[in-house]
Amino acid sequence: MEQLWVPSLPILGGRMLPLLRHCCDFGSHHALTWRSIFQTSGREQKQIRSWSAQCSANHEGASVSEKDSPKTILAVPDNSLLDARILYCTSPALGHNKEAHPESNKRVPAIVDALEKLELSPKHRGSQVLEIQNFNPASLDDVARVHSRSYITGLQKAMSAAADEGLILIEGTGPTYATETTFQESLLSAGAGITLVDSMVAASKLGPNPPLGFALVRPPGHHAVPQGPMGFCVFGNIAVAARYAQHQHGLKQVMIIDFDVHHGNGTSDAFYDDPDIFFLSTHQFGSYPGTGKINEVGQGDGEGTTLNLPLPGGSGDYAMRCAFDEVIAPSAQRFKPDIILVSAGYDAHALDPLAGLQFTTGTFYMLASSIKQLAKELCGGRCIFFLEGGYNLQTLSSSVADTFRAFLDEPSLAAQFDDPAMLFEEPTRRIKEAIENAKGIHSL
Repeated sequence: MEQLWVPSLPILGGRMLPLLRHCCDFGSHHALTWRSIFQTSGREQKQIRSWSAQCSANHEGASVSEKDSPKTILAVPDNSLLDARILYCTSPALGHNKEAHPESNKRVPAIVDALEKLELSPKHRGSQVLEIQNFNPASLDDVARVHSRSYITGLQKAMSAAADEGLILIEGTGPTYATETTFQESLLSAGAGITLVDSMVAASKLGPNPPLGFALVRPPGHHAVPQGPMGFCVFGNIAVAARYAQHQHGLKQVMIIDFDVHHGNGTSDAFYDDPDIFFLSTHQFGSYPGTGKINEVGQGDGEGTTLNLPLPGGSGDYAMRCAFDEVIAPSAQRFKPDIILVSAGYDAHALDPLAGLQFTTGTFYMLASSIKQLAKELCGGRCIFFLEGGYNLQTLSSSVADTFRAFLDEPSLAAQFDDPAMLFEEPTRRIKEAIENAKGIHSL
């Protein structure tokens, strides 16, 4: 007997969905234990319960089955795929929300509003920009390629308690929370990535220049470890998509680039010994969750296919231009991926409240444009971005909009959003040292 493992560090992370009906078989060793917490917020006192699940050490002991029904194949017309420059899905998880929490249900709607105001939506762009709607949630088997079945079933069962209480805190995970819709909405967000993989593969068979994809989803995913949630994240959306691309489409070599300000420890853990998935993370040195040291390079058969580049506080546009030219591009060129997936975290922006780097809207434009070109050169243009962090709604939405402009090969509007007066001198000596260390360790 052991308790379902959840990290002891600060943690977690919707459109409302009908209840997904799955059959879940819980053995007697899956009893949920409850502890009452009383929390005062504003004028009202709310009772919040945290949950933990007990399960056997054998993760496969948890049986998860689904009704026998074939996956619906999205009928996206070939001419739409041929004309599109951008494919995107949105999953705002409106029901997954906690008052005053930085990872709120306002994030995706703010992005959608910005795309509309800046005339980057399908309404303004016609066939250039295509939003795929009414896509399927990920199946439990899709998620179980990354996460333990005991975690999946434990979270699913906890939804009834969330329905009774309104909000539950996941024990041992700091500010990680769940509501009654979290399980269903997290499956939908993971399904967005799967849908984009399917669409990307279909488009690449029609012509040499498939559109780029963007999963505008939450909860984010790159902190969610195989055994549980972490860092505002519930399911590893990008990790689920990576395994799906391998399993369903034979895209064996997957490169994941993570430029969130925080290390993508969950993604790293999922693939740490896998030689076919190259995980590369740039992040602020010393930031949450404290992982991603420069000498963490993978293990076993996967030794050398994890690359961490911790950047000193204050790093900005100069640091990322150097990192791309000297570390990201050479790593990709050597690895020769079949598809590039990107954990696009916008919390490295200078005005984001949760970290201390000083990227600008222009930095994110540069990254999107450069990664797009890299994918075109190495893997037939197959590239999908996944929304991760970004908690200043204005900088988040303007930066994602400029990412779309980079996808469309249109000039950046960064000058309209960025005030150079907010920036200070980057620590160039320490940046160069970090880059040279990474290059030395990985023989770049």
